[in-house]
Amino acid sequence: MGHVTLTSMRPAEAGEHIPPTGRPWISRPAEAFTAAALRERLIGNIRSWRDYPPSLRVWFWLVPALTSLVGGILRFVRLDSPHSLVFDETYYVKDAYSYLVSGYERRWPDKANDSFNAGNPAILLDSPEYVVHPPVGKWMIAGGMWLFGSDNPFGWRFGAALTGTLSVLLLTLIALKLFRSLPLAAAAGLLLAVDGHHLVMSRTSLLDIFLMFWVLAAFGALLLDRDDGRRRLAARLARRAAVSTAGRPSARQLLAGPWLGIRWWRLAAGASMGLAVGTKWSGLFFLAGFGVLTVLWDLNARRVAGIRGWISGGIIKDGLPAFASMVPVAVLVYTATWTGWFRSEDAYFRRWAEDNPSAGWGWLPDPLRSLAHYHLEAYKFHQGLGSEHPYEASAWSWLVMGRPTSFFYQQPGPETSECDVARCASAILSVGNPLIWWTAAISLVVLLFWWAGRRDWRAGAILAGMGAGYLPWFLYPERTMFFFYAVSFEPFLILALVYCLGLVLGREGDPLWRRRSGLYLVALFIAAAVLLSAYFYPLWTAETMPYQEWRYRMWMPSWI
Repeated sequence: MGHVTLTSMRPAEAGEHIPPTGRPWISRPAEAFTAAALRERLIGNIRSWRDYPPSLRVWFWLVPALTSLVGGILRFVRLDSPHSLVFDETYYVKDAYSYLVSGYERRWPDKANDSFNAGNPAILLDSPEYVVHPPVGKWMIAGGMWLFGSDNPFGWRFGAALTGTLSVLLLTLIALKLFRSLPLAAAAGLLLAVDGHHLVMSRTSLLDIFLMFWVLAAFGALLLDRDDGRRRLAARLARRAAVSTAGRPSARQLLAGPWLGIRWWRLAAGASMGLAVGTKWSGLFFLAGFGVLTVLWDLNARRVAGIRGWISGGIIKDGLPAFASMVPVAVLVYTATWTGWFRSEDAYFRRWAEDNPSAGWGWLPDPLRSLAHYHLEAYKFHQGLGSEHPYEASAWSWLVMGRPTSFFYQQPGPETSECDVARCASAILSVGNPLIWWTAAISLVVLLFWWAGRRDWRAGAILAGMGAGYLPWFLYPERTMFFFYAVSFEPFLILALVYCLGLVLGREGDPLWRRRSGLYLVALFIAAAVLLSAYFYPLWTAETMPYQEWRYRMWMPSWI
């Protein structure tokens, strides 16, 4: 797949049979527990970017930088258009301003949007407001308002645009880690940069783009932890083998395998997941899914390394430490995100515990008991959220973009300077690039077969991210849902598509004609996706266009 195939660089020994793939089927038993042999089995012949010649090494910096540059230009140009709060910005932007002023949400007077749009946000009321989403995303919106002001749309949306741009950088680096291919890494970053759904969410201050970013950061940290843990396992088993006269660890040492110590990247993943859950509670599904995924990686590592009790040893020496490294850290980080609420005197439910003493839970500090009650009430709200909405979309329709959300729509007439025909339209529709989304949906089926048939861990990792972000929504069919929720798993959808593009590229050992034809097909697909994004771009950025041009872009009746 692209430049992914791991071909052993060790010279053949006498008596070894070398199959056409270039990898020996059998190694000498005396070599099985050397550091080199263990690393080869566990992580392959991974090369550092420093091992490449300078002429190639520079591309390891240029590719992520260029994809991020493209993403940043698309997200920051005309970021202040439209010059008004759109869709749910009416909640989150005003909450973010309240955070800057008081550290918690406060109420707004009637018709507050008019004043806010006019550049006069300082009309907050003194009473607290009840909200049902945690603080992290609103604090990230508030960061842009602190830097560029609360009286202009650029300040409102800077945090979202920066986060969307950084997520393009992250996905490029993650794809480079997964596929070890610069062309595939560039494809992943570019496809995310030009996709309309991600672009719209990066140009409007809703919470989901921040959730997506922290989930992606946690996934990247776990990828680094996977290699780090396997290097530690290889090194510790090799040290035990080196001091043994048999040239291998003792039977007792191979019964469960060694402890691997503190896994710093796993701690970083736990902190990222705490921030994800601190943005939206749906991050909990990613925490559970990633937790299972990282333990399965460790179990398989112990099996491949030759540890006999790899299941029990992995559960005790990897699974329990994984839980301790991620869940408590995520809980502590999540709780810390409520600091503004803790420091306040009159935030919503802040004094609930003092007014409602409890015999059974009195041992819990009042602030924590009040926060627990807040969460219980918010959970009840989410459970009962089933009101009708014109743009609600069942999760079944998300992958085919059956009902994208309209964030903004106006019809400027010829009396305005923007419109020079009888009727115009200006819209923001959270629809993705159809070529990217529809082919990516098909790619998921390919990945299922590749994971089940070839046991490719990369396919399993991508599917785990997709499953954690997508499948839980089917548990709540009565709940009001929107298509833009899908941005939380969109990076994994892009990775699934790029995985299949890697299959089209072929392997390093394939004939030249095969590699060249694969490269042409992939380049043609990327070019078509970019051109289609250029066609849909006005629909994502509130550009004024003739009404008929807007109609041409409504490929499905349900998009209207």
